[in-house]
This record gives sequence, structure tokens and C-alpha cells, in this order.
Amino acid sequence: MDQQDEHGDIGALGDAEYAEFMELAAEEGFDLEEVADDLAAAGHGPLPVLAVVGRPNVGKSTLVNRIIGRREAVVEDRPGVTRDRVSYEANWNGRRFKIVDTGGWEQDVLGIDASVAAQAEFAIEAADAVVFVVDATVGATDTDEAVVKLLRRAGKPVVLAANKVDGPSGEADAATLWNLGLGEPFPVSSLHGRGTGDLLDAIMEALPEAPEMTFGGTVGGPRRIALIGRPNVGKSSLLNKVANEDRVVVNELAGTTRDPVDELIELGGVTWKFIDTAGIRRRVHLAEGADYYASLRTAAALEKAEVAVILIDASETLAEQDTRIISMAVEAGRAVVVAYNKWDMLDEERRYYLEREIERELVQVQWAPRVNVSARTGRHMEKLVPAIETALAGWETRVPTGRLNAFLGELVAAHPHPIRGGKQPRILFGTQAGTRPPRFVLFASGFLEAGYRRFIERRLREEFGFEGTPIQVSVRVREKRGRKK
Repeated sequence: MDQQDEHGDIGALGDAEYAEFMELAAEEGFDLEEVADDLAAAGHGPLPVLAVVGRPNVGKSTLVNRIIGRREAVVEDRPGVTRDRVSYEANWNGRRFKIVDTGGWEQDVLGIDASVAAQAEFAIEAADAVVFVVDATVGATDTDEAVVKLLRRAGKPVVLAANKVDGPSGEADAATLWNLGLGEPFPVSSLHGRGTGDLLDAIMEALPEAPEMTFGGTVGGPRRIALIGRPNVGKSSLLNKVANEDRVVVNELAGTTRDPVDELIELGGVTWKFIDTAGIRRRVHLAEGADYYASLRTAAALEKAEVAVILIDASETLAEQDTRIISMAVEAGRAVVVAYNKWDMLDEERRYYLEREIERELVQVQWAPRVNVSARTGRHMEKLVPAIETALAGWETRVPTGRLNAFLGELVAAHPHPIRGGKQPRILFGTQAGTRPPRFVLFASGFLEAGYRRFIERRLREEFGFEGTPIQVSVRVREKRGRKK
């Protein structure tokens, strides 16, 4: 969380603060380089939505990856890997659109498979156009015929993709799919990219026009919240509760969610973007197959988020996985809220032991807001937004350079660094190099011990708050060099 080197980076400061900072640096003889923080943002209007549907294991997620140009959707050579409807932004010939990957649709199924099918049907309802993916090597099945009926009822424009056509010999198989009555089947190979250009041209004709891309627009949009935690702690149940609808598949089976799922949700009069992620089972290098890629997707979702809401199952003993997931969020520099779920299942004895576990195991995030909730009953859900807002406020707090140096001067006078080897290093001055999370650079006459740096961080929190955010402290040591003549 804190580091020490000779080359800390200086972020963007206000004009007055930067002038003050440079003056201090010149007085102390430092050789400084100015580093500007890049900031670029584009304003986006609503994008047309394309849903990708079909029965299980016909290659929907592989096609989605091919269209968006990167391995984002989780793919594995067996049916049922994708379960929720998951959206990504795509671009073809300068036109932007949103593509929604769905789980395999099947008829007359029960349990989790029925939930997966329902998510695919919701995706069709919300889409502007649909790509119906059929395995050309198998031909049209009874399930495919049932999907056709579903699409006709929906009344949306449909583009038929005959997948797994790897060469000219497979095009005859694709031609038989004219019998589905959906128009021309486009022979493609999602795996190798064959024919996807023609398919995308047809998709562009079916989709309404996207808004023009703009640059340099207003920075903003909904604040992004990643829901993270180990499997089966209730992340998807919490998302469904705050969304007030069955947005993602929930099942007693641990590990139901594989892909990060984005959802715009209005809470407390504000629209937020919630990202439900796959449960992190174990260290990434030990995970296999779909779990391996799900872990990578979760880490990527955390990087894109501003706040990590870490769900912990309060009814179970804190696990090593819980502390590792918290470390992931802190190391990523996200604002943090810790939500203890399944609070309605706790008796007095469990509450007593949970408090002791928190004191012992979660000392690293004592600064994080805590909420005790029940995703099942909705208990204390109203406390979630204030906790998120508190964490964001701490994450974006900036301390003026003058106030920071007055604080550091008083701190060093009252609690000087211990003398080591006959020398006593001093903090000469400091500046806040950036926010989101708060980053401080301290300029010192000598090496500062780790314990003293932790003491400084603790006092920074006591003085300025920083609730809900990690703090990064780096130290630049003045170089010893002769004066120029």
C-alpha cells in the first residue's frame, strides 16, 4: 500500500499548488520532472443493442469475442458456460453498438437451465436486432425450431448465422438452413473469423443508426461498482435485490456467474452501474478452464470499477479467500465497502465470534465503511448507497499543499523519526500527487522506515478522513550531489 523510491510521480496539481510545490522543491535542491496526468473522455449516447441467441454450445460466446475483437466472453468447449446475459461495446466500420451474449436457450427445462433460458428471452425483448446462431454441422434441431417461434413472436429483425463453417464444403450445410424461414443464412466460422465481415454488414443493416462518436465530452456517467467476493456469498442475489428484478441467474450451486454482468440501477435517486462478477475460488494460476478466465474477467471488472463492494458471508467463518479478495481491491486502488451478507441468519453467538474475526483478520481495511445486509430479505439495503458515497468521497479527497505541509511540520516536530546509525532523516515537505486513490509523495533527507511511514498514513487518516479508500505513500530521498559552480 505504501512504497518508497527515488522516483515518485507527481500528478496534476492546481496552478497555485504547483507553483508552491516547485518553490519548495527548488529550496531543498531537488531535481524534479513534471508528469501530467492524461485525461480523455468521450460522451456516449444510447447505443443500439444486438442480442446473440441460440441453443447451448453453438459458439455464441466465440462469435461475440470475434466481433468485439478480444477474448472477453468466457469460452469453454462444453455447453452451459455462459449463464447470464452479458453486454459489451463493439464497433464495425465506425458504427458503434452494444452486443449482448446470452446463455443457451432450451425448451422444457427446469432449475438453473430455466433461469438461463429466461435471461436469453429478456435479452431478445430488450434488443433492437438479434443474431440467431445455429450449428451448421448439426443442422436445424427441434430446439432451433422453437427458438425461431420465439423470435417471430418478438418481432425483432433477425440475422441468421450458420456457425462452424470452416471451408467451402460446409457452405452446403449452411444453405439447408434456408428452411428455417429467417432469410439468408450467413456461413461463418466464429473460431477462425471466416465470413464474419459479411455477417456484420448484414447486422449493420438490421440495427438502427448509432449516435455519432464524440470526443472531449463531459467526464462523468454512472459511478461504477464491482460486486466481488468468493462463490455463493450472494453477489447475484444482492444485485437482483437492488435492481428489484431477476437480473442475473441465482442458484444454490456455487459459481453460477461466469462473466461480469453490468446493470444500470437507480438507488437513492442516483443511477449506478453495478458489475456482478464471478466468485473468486482460488489463486488464478491454480484455476482451470472457465474458472480461470472468469477470474481474469473479475480482475478486469475490478480495474474498471471505482468502488469495490466486497461481500462476505457473515454466517460462515472468515476465509483466507476473503482476505485475498480484499487485498485485490486495495492493490487495485479502488474505494472499498465491506458488506456482510446473510445477516438475518446470525444468532448472538455467531455475531460475537464474527466481531472477533473482523478485529483479527480484517485489520488491513479498518478504514472501510461496513454494512450488515441480507440480500434475501432486503434488510439494511438502504445503507448501501450512503456507504458507497462515503467511500467515493474519501477516494476523491484532495488536501491542499499548504495544509498538508503544515500538518507534516507539526507531526515531525512532535514525533520525529528515530535516530538510526547516528542519523535522523527528516520529512522536508510533501504534496498530494493525485486522487482516486489519494497518492502522496514525501520528500525526505534520508530513508524512512516502513513503521514510520505506516504511522504517517495512520495520522493522515486521523487528520483528513479518507474513509473507504486506500492511501498510497511514496518517498523521494534527496540525492547527495555537489553544488554547481
